[in-house]
Amino acid sequence: MNLHEYQTKQRFASYGIPVANGKVATTPEEARDIAASLGVPVVVKAQVLTGGRGKAGGVKLAANPEEAFEKASKILGMSIKDHIVHRVLIDPASTISKEIYLGITNDRTVGKPLLMASSEGGVEIEQVAAENPDAIKREWINPSLGLRDYQARNIAEGINLPREHWGTFVKIAKALYRCYIESDATLAEINPLIITEENVLFALDGKMSIDDNALYRRKDLAEMRDISAEPVTEVQAREAGLTYVKLNGQIGCMVNGAGLAMTTMDMIKLYGGEDVGPANFLDIGGGAQAERVAAALRIILSDPDVKAVLFNIFGGITRGDEVARGIIQALNEVPTTIPMVIRLAGTNSEEGRAIIDGANLPNIRSASTLTDGAKKAIEAARGA
Repeated sequence: MNLHEYQTKQRFASYGIPVANGKVATTPEEARDIAASLGVPVVVKAQVLTGGRGKAGGVKLAANPEEAFEKASKILGMSIKDHIVHRVLIDPASTISKEIYLGITNDRTVGKPLLMASSEGGVEIEQVAAENPDAIKREWINPSLGLRDYQARNIAEGINLPREHWGTFVKIAKALYRCYIESDATLAEINPLIITEENVLFALDGKMSIDDNALYRRKDLAEMRDISAEPVTEVQAREAGLTYVKLNGQIGCMVNGAGLAMTTMDMIKLYGGEDVGPANFLDIGGGAQAERVAAALRIILSDPDVKAVLFNIFGGITRGDEVARGIIQALNEVPTTIPMVIRLAGTNSEEGRAIIDGANLPNIRSASTLTDGAKKAIEAARGA
């Protein structure tokens, strides 16, 4: 789950990281009032969960409240990489002397949090890594000890930060680490961390990504989720307890188990070549009841790109007859002529096949193996 800039900076401020005292507006009138209350030139910044706001025209400088009204009028409602701007952040304008990148993420190769910094702030860190990797300084953090002062000082020295700012930099780095850990984040970054012309160090912009799997114990963060920025089908899947990711293929996949789902997608890609591929990753999980199967099928059928559906269910905890009843239930609610291929194996698979056969649905075919099912689904998709 990604946080908006304003949410991130509110989170940063609660840990003592210096940030601008901006406010969020959802209308041009609110933007004008906020600019008037700040009493200084402001920056009107689109709040969308994607990069490239500046290049798209989503960040504008306003010298006075009326300009803030004008800029907000243009930014609100605009589309930035298919994300509609519903709110803008009104921040006091800053005079920038130096821009720095500072971020923390998890390095899975060593199983430790990684503190990164670069003297080349204000641009995407991936670009710096590709063009000038030596400009990124790194310190791996022992989770049992936390970020130590000497590590932050090593980073400060490595990016040639003026020594007079080392003390503040250490405090900011340690606060960022606490924020990262206590938010169950996968990423916490300040980009840029600036030195102003008044020689003050503070966070001009920020970004945080929270581990979805930890949201059950981070209710305050879960409430910050902006579902308007997410595909409707992924929101529906999450509410139904399903794991769903939209892809760009033509064959909708319903599978129980993440490993089997990945294998199913691989088989479709293997036999589908360049023209036919999986339309989604969807794991209905173990022990899926008919209602969950029906919800999953409704989500798959709502995708206009889907030309065929492949069910690959290996019954262990999940029962084949429950899956079959879910399919029939969904088709009663959402009738379709889209061809479907069903492979049921394991627990109650024979009972499941009997239920499907008894429904006499003309657009459903059975498959004995995954290879057989993938080939039949591909054939059906190409025919459609």
